[in-house]
Amino acid sequence: MTIAAALLLGAFHGLNPAMGWLFAVARGLQEGSRATLLRSLPAIAAGHLASVALVALVAAATGSLTTGSVLSIGGGALLVGFGLWRLLSDRHFRWVGMRLSLTQLAAWSFLMSSAHGAGLMLIPVFAGLHSGHAGHALSGGLEVAALHTLAMFTVAGAIAVFVYEVAGVTVLRRAWFNVDRMWAAALVGAGVLTLVNA
Repeated sequence: MTIAAALLLGAFHGLNPAMGWLFAVARGLQEGSRATLLRSLPAIAAGHLASVALVALVAAATGSLTTGSVLSIGGGALLVGFGLWRLLSDRHFRWVGMRLSLTQLAAWSFLMSSAHGAGLMLIPVFAGLHSGHAGHALSGGLEVAALHTLAMFTVAGAIAVFVYEVAGVTVLRRAWFNVDRMWAAALVGAGVLTLVNA
């Protein structure tokens, strides 16, 4: 059950354009290079893994469901607050542009995954690993984080290559809607769910 939950949540994160596949497609289209797109994906996955592994480390170090609840409540409140701020704000997020090094792209992915609570969603899975000693919880948590990220990487990569090769910019222009508003609403929803389940 733990592995299945980690893989399903990873696949869910891979579907989400805010977790990086859309950024990889944009970099590939900007450079006119599938290789640029493919080089972007591991950096995005590395940032995601670092964010999720950090939560796994905290959960293993504390070994406490109380701390997990505190993290859930804090993370949920942060998600709700950030989502409401994005929904109510007229300003568009301005990042540093598409010309990022792979290290900067990994850092961006870490920040996005952390801000969206990617690791917090796995706290119930991490909490279930505390049946043994701390070393087991740590290694189990890192294994779950790695499997979760592998699922995210696989799904995001498949979508990115499909969009780049088949759909391209034309479909994105026709089907585009305000992803910022949609994601802000999703953040509020995820934050509320996190708080309810805390």
